[in-house]
Amino acid sequence: MTPILKTLTGATALASSAFFATAVWAADEVKIGYLVAKSGPFVSLSKTNTIGAQIAVDEINANGGINGKTLVLVEFDTAGNPGQAVVGLRQLTQDENVLAIVGPFSSSEAKVAFPQAERAGIVSMSMASSAPKLAEPFSYGFRNTTNEGIMISRAVATLKAVDPDARTSSIAYATDDAVSVAIGTKILPAVLGKAELPVQNEVSFKYAAFDLSVQASQLMETKADVVAVGAPPEAAIKLATEMRRQGHAGRLVAGSTVFDVTLPERMGEAGVGSVFPTAFYWDLNDETKAFAAEFKSRAEAQGIERTIPAQFDSSTYGIVKMFATAMEQANVTGDEENLNAERTAIRDNLAALKDFPTIEGPISIGADGDALKSTYVMEITTDGWKLLETHR
Repeated sequence: MTPILKTLTGATALASSAFFATAVWAADEVKIGYLVAKSGPFVSLSKTNTIGAQIAVDEINANGGINGKTLVLVEFDTAGNPGQAVVGLRQLTQDENVLAIVGPFSSSEAKVAFPQAERAGIVSMSMASSAPKLAEPFSYGFRNTTNEGIMISRAVATLKAVDPDARTSSIAYATDDAVSVAIGTKILPAVLGKAELPVQNEVSFKYAAFDLSVQASQLMETKADVVAVGAPPEAAIKLATEMRRQGHAGRLVAGSTVFDVTLPERMGEAGVGSVFPTAFYWDLNDETKAFAAEFKSRAEAQGIERTIPAQFDSSTYGIVKMFATAMEQANVTGDEENLNAERTAIRDNLAALKDFPTIEGPISIGADGDALKSTYVMEITTDGWKLLETHR
């Protein structure tokens, strides 16, 4: 079967919802919503997530759908804006009558969307948000991500193992991104202290800053062996490039918010030796390679430059697969009179998932609503990515 994909944005969503509710959705379909971020500070990581979702929907429908019904994905573009994430969640829940919602992408969006989902009684599961404890207070809030503190701890532990000569560190972080601030002020100091990499210097900068020469110069004052970064990929690339230009020879380490499969090409020589954690390694086994091949085919057909799937593409794919399993177990019908009960049943089945098989590895849902899954620690070399260690 061919999946139905509908995209809603702002005013057009409000204008079209009444028509589509009566004219398009058939009795033999069940719907899930998708809060997609097609622009914003993390666009290089978020814009391709739809491909992962579409692959999952295609596979599910090719195997009979959900209890014999076609699975339909209904998109709402938040543009990475927390306010629009709330609008989209309300729109999908009240007007589109979806059973569960994939997304939103970022921690700043999840911070406001999860309370709204709790009030509405509908599951919202983020594919990327990793600021600590965002899902924990909510029974309907989930994240197919690992706490950023855990990801960074694993990356630093691996770095120490492969480079025992690393003895000192510095911290650099963006001040206009909530996750980056949490990483720079809370997570990195704790992780580096525990790893016995004393912090000699801290610098901060604006994500949108054009010139980071001053910050790089401040980091050069101590010439720490490791510079730990909390920032979106674009800012980390800019900082690494300037640091290398000024002669810094140490390593860069960061969390999953920086990891991007294109970093070796985008960072060039400035990135060699940098260490990052990711929840997905596209070249790990036959299953990941098959997903990567399908992703590449679809990305090329859409004219998308990046053709290697990133961790948030695989995470989105995994969310749709987890939703499908929870919906099957709940025997959902999608009928309006059963909507509230079926949404709650999906929540309960998701919370009970243990060792669910995905292309990222087995996933269980922890008591805090976050996924418990593997971390792949990667290093940039002159030949591209190298897998250093897998943390199960």
